[in-house]
Order: sequence, then structure tokens, then C-alpha cells
Amino acid sequence: IAKKYIEQGYNAVFVLKVVSLSRSTYYYNLSVEGRPKYRPKGGKPRGYSLNKDGKKICDDEIKEDILESIDGDAIYYGYRKITYHLRRKYMLVINPKKVYRMCKELGILKNQRVIKPKVKRTLASNRTVTASNQLWEMDIKYGYIQGEDKFFYMLNIIDIFDRIIVDYHMGFHCEAKDAAALLKNALMKRNL
Repeated sequence: IAKKYIEQGYNAVFVLKVVSLSRSTYYYNLSVEGRPKYRPKGGKPRGYSLNKDGKKICDDEIKEDILESIDGDAIYYGYRKITYHLRRKYMLVINPKKVYRMCKELGILKNQRVIKPKVKRTLASNRTVTASNQLWEMDIKYGYIQGEDKFFYMLNIIDIFDRIIVDYHMGFHCEAKDAAALLKNALMKRNL
């Protein structure tokens, strides 16, 4: 009823108020009029995709194009890169999810990388330190000497309980023998 009066030239807001109809409902129903009543679930029908010209391309043909494109180098291509290639070279209008599904059917998908859990970076988290000399930690740093164009190394031993540097080694190299000598000197300094 409202549509008829509005088409005759009456004010839309006034007519909708009289018939107790919200404007959003009225304009929504206007936009839906041309659409089909039933839409099948699952999106577009499977079995083909369209190219830019609107021509149907069979899924088997697309699978052949995928295999031809990667030419045995599937370890370097993911489904997103393959989708981009199909769109660019073969002018296909194709969804990355469909390319993923086809690559899975072909068995060319690489396994997902496993994200390793990060190691907790806290000092002595698995020990209870109650006195000095129970737990020492070593740390190595290096720096650059500008005028000399050289690197220097600094190896420290720190006592975890009182946070004091027990001993350190500084030099242009830091090898296993230097670490062993440093540990020996630190033990002698603490009378252990």
C-alpha cells in the first residue's frame, strides 16, 4: 500500500508513518524485489570456474594448469601464489579457497610449519637459590672498536644470588681455553 502512494508522489516519510512501517523495512523490501526467492547454499556451483570473458573452465583443466605451472617445484609455491598465477596467466576468476581445495586433491600442498614454543628466558627459574655460590651463570658479549676496526669479547661469570660479577675475561678472542681459565680463576677468588 505504501509503495503505491509513494509512487503517486506523496511524501515517503509521511506515508510510512501513517501505515506504521519503518523506513529501513520499506527500502530493504524495495532492494529485494528483483532477487530470486531461493538461493542455493554453498555459493557457486562446483565443477568449473569462469575466466574474465565469462567462459566456463572445467576444474580438471584448472588442475592441469596448476601442475603445468609448478612443473615439479611445488615446494616453492603455496596455494596463494598459485591463485595469483592462475588469475594472471589464465585470466581465471578463482577463489584462493578453491585453489587450496584443488591443491589438496592433487596432493601438492606442503606440510604446515610447526611453530616451536619459545624457551622461557628467566634466570634460574627451576632452582631456589638461598645463598651465594650456589648458582653461577656465564654470559658473553662482544663490541666493536671504531679506530682499530676490531671486535673484542667479554665473558662474565655472575653469581645469581647477590648479582655480583665473580670474574670476567676481556680480549680479542674468546675460546674454550679462555672460558676454562676464567672459571678456574673465579673458583680461586671465591675459595671454592
